[in-house]
Amino acid sequence: MVSIAALGGTAAELVQGLGPEDSARVQAALDYASDAYQGATCSSGQGAFEFAVGVAGTLAFLRSDCETRIAGLLFELAVVDPAAAAGFETRFGKEATDLVTGVRQLIRLRDMTVGQQAVGRGKNAAQQAVAQVETLRKMLLAMASDMRVVLVRLASCVTTLRYFAELKLFNDMTRAYGRETLDLYAPLANRLGIWQLKWELEDLSFRFIEPDTYKRIAKMLEEKRMMREGFVQSSITRLQNELDAAGIKAEVFGRPKHIYSIWNKMRGKDLDFSELYDVRAFRVIVPDDKTCYTVLGVVHNIWTPIPKEFDDYISRPKPNGYQSLHTVVMADDARPLEVQIRTQAMHNFAEYGIAAHWRYKEEGGSDFKGQKYDEKIAWLRQLLAWKSDVAGAVVGQEDIQREWVEKLKSTTLDDRIFVLTPQARVLELPVGATPIDFAYHLHSEVGHRCRGARVDGVMVPLNTALKNGQTCEIITAKGAPGTAGPSRDWLGAEYTVSNRTRTKVRAWFHAIDLQETLAHGRALVEKTLQREGKTAVNLEALAHKLGFSKLDDLFVSVGKEEFSLRHVEQALHDDVEAAPVEDAVVLNKSRATSVEQGAKSGVLVVGTEGLMTALARCCKPAPPDGIVGFVTRGKGVSIHRANCKNFAEMRAKAPERVLHTDWGRAGQDTVYPVDVFILAGDRQGLLRDISEVFSREKINVIGVNTQSAKGQARMTFTAEISATAQLNKALAAITEVVGVQQARRQ
Repeated sequence: MVSIAALGGTAAELVQGLGPEDSARVQAALDYASDAYQGATCSSGQGAFEFAVGVAGTLAFLRSDCETRIAGLLFELAVVDPAAAAGFETRFGKEATDLVTGVRQLIRLRDMTVGQQAVGRGKNAAQQAVAQVETLRKMLLAMASDMRVVLVRLASCVTTLRYFAELKLFNDMTRAYGRETLDLYAPLANRLGIWQLKWELEDLSFRFIEPDTYKRIAKMLEEKRMMREGFVQSSITRLQNELDAAGIKAEVFGRPKHIYSIWNKMRGKDLDFSELYDVRAFRVIVPDDKTCYTVLGVVHNIWTPIPKEFDDYISRPKPNGYQSLHTVVMADDARPLEVQIRTQAMHNFAEYGIAAHWRYKEEGGSDFKGQKYDEKIAWLRQLLAWKSDVAGAVVGQEDIQREWVEKLKSTTLDDRIFVLTPQARVLELPVGATPIDFAYHLHSEVGHRCRGARVDGVMVPLNTALKNGQTCEIITAKGAPGTAGPSRDWLGAEYTVSNRTRTKVRAWFHAIDLQETLAHGRALVEKTLQREGKTAVNLEALAHKLGFSKLDDLFVSVGKEEFSLRHVEQALHDDVEAAPVEDAVVLNKSRATSVEQGAKSGVLVVGTEGLMTALARCCKPAPPDGIVGFVTRGKGVSIHRANCKNFAEMRAKAPERVLHTDWGRAGQDTVYPVDVFILAGDRQGLLRDISEVFSREKINVIGVNTQSAKGQARMTFTAEISATAQLNKALAAITEVVGVQQARRQ
């Protein structure tokens, strides 16, 4: 295995694997960088040109495309010389410019979040810190619209760490940089399957975080890395020759352990260095299960197996489905050597499936949480692995290399976005999330009190769709908690996309509606108690007597008109026989003084005496309505209200039969029948409540007709009144009855 650190920065190395045209473009970028970076340094203290060449050299080792190498050379230009960066697109094209912009965005994210990974207090602080780091990792990928941006960022990290190691800088800056790399960038390299970067990022970071431990483990290894890799390579060659001689088709490749991995395993399993058997290891990939066991026999024939260090995960797979043969043997130098044997299908499952290697390293097992995200990572790793496999065979074949680039560009984590708080805490939200979603994700109370938002320091409407990497600040209403609330408009898709947000908004309004219903029900019950003269009654006992576990349940049920106040009245009078719970109204006989029963109507026909008169049933006039007479055939004079529609039609046909009439002196206590129409929301007790109004106004009801459909009641009462003023007073009182929408004389 070739070490990246061994690569220099010569032009020949920077263009390796590229065709003539692309090589010329990279050479032009190198010349441009040499002039633009002259005398400039990076924030780490390293010369800007030296840094740029180191990044591009790492990208060349990874066999990246032309644009990626150009971006690696020149992304630092935006800091060193912004004026030169302004003309970058004209000189090197839009694709390379977009890559540079993406890298700068990730560095901006780094500047905002450095030192903020650990959040929370108390015993859950460590768990929250781990969750925050994981969110930052996802954000790094989500912000990169082109995945090559991540490759450039990883290459820049390893270049900076090499510079610190070369100068042997051990201070707070290098320690912080090492911690950041170990938490964020090394796991990303691991997940993307870029092993060449992973081990170097981990070892160099560990070297600055725990320098004493690093030196101790390095000393215990008793050999340099190149020697370890050389031994593994010689072992691979020996095994490969034995397999070829036996006619076994197999692929053998090394898996040497690095210092950070050794320390991590010693700490995680509480092992002494002498108990580690996989400091040096390699894998054998074969076509089928049967060949796995054949290769195992060859391995044990070459080297002596160590008892109790053999695991058959093929016949007995791990719970997550992982399969492989693991054995440890004593090599020729009397040191342990681990060998893993598996089929290509088993290897693919272990590398890209739910048993992916990084899950064991970072989670201690596997689960299905965030599976969609993991599937995208698996696809990225396969792309990178395929690129490495075919790179040597496709040098100069621009169409195949371009296909890989297009796939890599289009593979992003596009179902989530990551937005920062002003304190650089990262929140994961669904695509299209608004500041309202952001506020409720912070805390329910922040969401309820949200009144405005600043995104990247600029005030924006609350329905603005947030984007990756933006910083959002919520402006809240002043006052004590619970005094401000959301708007019902927020339940619309225009303002929120998160179901979690909508659920919290609905819960707020449900609580408000419940309080209003409870207050209304309480008022109705208390009014009933006052009317019945039972204000001193124990309300809790009354609620239990009526079958409610709590008093508030009674008030809510009454407020929703689900429980009739008739039941409350019955419970207050245990000594009286319970009345039927159905709605009822008592109809009285018409009074003797009613014109319906022949009482004098008091109608005067102007200019004529002794004519028989009768009040028309179509409009039922009553004093002091304006009236008019119409001469009928055989029934005398029919008296109508002046605005009666029937009368208007009769007058149009026979105007000569119209008589002028007026009210005269009626008999004592004379009453007139009128019809009253009422429209109301249907509920139990409605008819009784309206009847109580007529009774209170001393109006006799002689007829009633009710119809109910679709939750609405349409009622017509025939009542006897002495004058319309009496009726108007009753109608005003009826409109105050709960549920009544309209009350008028017909």
